[in-house]
Amino acid sequence: MRLVAVSSIRENVFLAESVWNSKGHILLKAGAELTPPIVKRLCSLGISYVYIEDARTDDIFIRPVLKEETRRAVLSVMSETFDQLKKDLSADSVKFGFHKMEKQFTTVVRDIISQIRRRKEAIDLLTHLHVHDNYIFNHSLNVTIYTLALSMKLKNLTAKQTEEIGLGAMLHDVGKMLIPALILKKPDKLTKDEFEVMKSHTELGFELLRKEHGLPLTAAHCALQHHERLDGSGYPRGLKGNEIHVFGKMIGIADVYDAVTSNRIYRKAMLPHEGMEILYAGSGIEFETDYIEKFRKAIVMYPTGLTVWLTDGRKGIVSEQNEHVSDRPILLILEEDGYNLDVPYKVNLAAETTVFIKETDTTLSNT
Repeated sequence: MRLVAVSSIRENVFLAESVWNSKGHILLKAGAELTPPIVKRLCSLGISYVYIEDARTDDIFIRPVLKEETRRAVLSVMSETFDQLKKDLSADSVKFGFHKMEKQFTTVVRDIISQIRRRKEAIDLLTHLHVHDNYIFNHSLNVTIYTLALSMKLKNLTAKQTEEIGLGAMLHDVGKMLIPALILKKPDKLTKDEFEVMKSHTELGFELLRKEHGLPLTAAHCALQHHERLDGSGYPRGLKGNEIHVFGKMIGIADVYDAVTSNRIYRKAMLPHEGMEILYAGSGIEFETDYIEKFRKAIVMYPTGLTVWLTDGRKGIVSEQNEHVSDRPILLILEEDGYNLDVPYKVNLAAETTVFIKETDTTLSNT
């Protein structure tokens, strides 16, 4: 299978990995022909990339980060809790009542931690081809996965702290439930006044969570501080350096990365290595350099199925990932010296240290 941009698909192409809806049901089954109307529909739903069938790479497979039942359980818990939050809203007060769902949140966070710990490969959420009715839920889940993957690269975090940051990451955007829908779902750029309202979700989330006895106070600070930056350019308080809790620093990195690499109706998702370039631009300025480096090792830089060009001119497809070396995958070489190979062969970039990935390509015409 190969990973290609939906916008580049024209005809005679078949889906290799199913696309799911937000309830965990198959929206488009593997093997379906990607006709122009279907391609148009996928684009309208914000799906930027899909895996397609390809005879030369039919032995390439992907392994999702989470079991589908775990993903459904997480989204169900968030949906039930946040829907209840909306019902509890009144003109004078907000009663969150998280204690009713505390055990469910803790259970799903522990399940995610367990599955990430057992996983040998780095994290690659492009393998999750889902269409979501609620961006906040999907974003919160992704940020939780990325944050936990980063936390496991830090040797000084205890099991309890790992669980706490998982809860904080899952609830970091809960304040957005109190933001007017017209602002929250606006597809265009926010006005200055609208952005000020949007920024208030950090303090609103903090106020909601700090009163919950079933939650560690650090979870409230995750909601408050995930938009703070080392140089003081963040919000809501313009904190600097060590004034920011380590959990806030870590979730801030995961939050930005998922925002730029996620499928959105109004913006094509960046590929992982492109998202990392955004983070590196702020390394040591907005984000902790050490955390950026560890995050880089925790995630897949070049997704399985991606077409790449090497510095020596060879073209191949990422076929497998190397453990602990996220930017040096195993490739299936399909083209050499400008000619298609009758018998493709594999190259392990972790062993061939003199060649590098020069560029990537997701257009169907060049695969």
